[in-house]
Amino acid sequence: MGCLALNASFEPLTIVPSRRAVRLVLDGKAEILEADEALRFRSEHTELPCPLVIRLVRLVHVPRRFRRQVTNTFLFARDGYSCMYCGRHRRELRGRQFLTRDHILPTSRGGENSWENVVTSCSPCNNRKGNRTPKEAGLRLHTDPREPNYVHLVWAVRRVTPTQAKYIRMFYGDDALAAVRRGRLGLA
Repeated sequence: MGCLALNASFEPLTIVPSRRAVRLVLDGKAEILEADEALRFRSEHTELPCPLVIRLVRLVHVPRRFRRQVTNTFLFARDGYSCMYCGRHRRELRGRQFLTRDHILPTSRGGENSWENVVTSCSPCNNRKGNRTPKEAGLRLHTDPREPNYVHLVWAVRRVTPTQAKYIRMFYGDDALAAVRRGRLGLA
């Protein structure tokens, strides 16, 4: 189980392993806000509950102008793990069918590997499209791709407990986790 690490301002930063969280608490760099009392860390002189949420004592600067690279993990999360051409979810794909990255304007024709030019596609739709544009292949995109909101993107691929979700909601509002539940991030 991981531990949600909050900045001194209560901004959710990341999920850290529980052992790392305990080390931060023991070093005086963090305080425990929520813990699982049933699980304990013990040493010769100290006993601590397993932290679920910690808050750093000092503020850590987090740059805001951070452009997230397009990776399949984040791309599939942005598109709700569904093909942007036929709409099938990854649960509906069978056998040798799977999700792939598709370039709307193929790279061989000058297309870039950018958020605005890539979408999630099932393998049959990607094979059908080939080295053509969606219009040339007779396919239509369900949404126009855009760069997703950074906060929604980061929390979309992380599993958080209800206790941890409370802190994410507290700082970013209901939208940060609601987008994850809807399965579509930053799309029109």
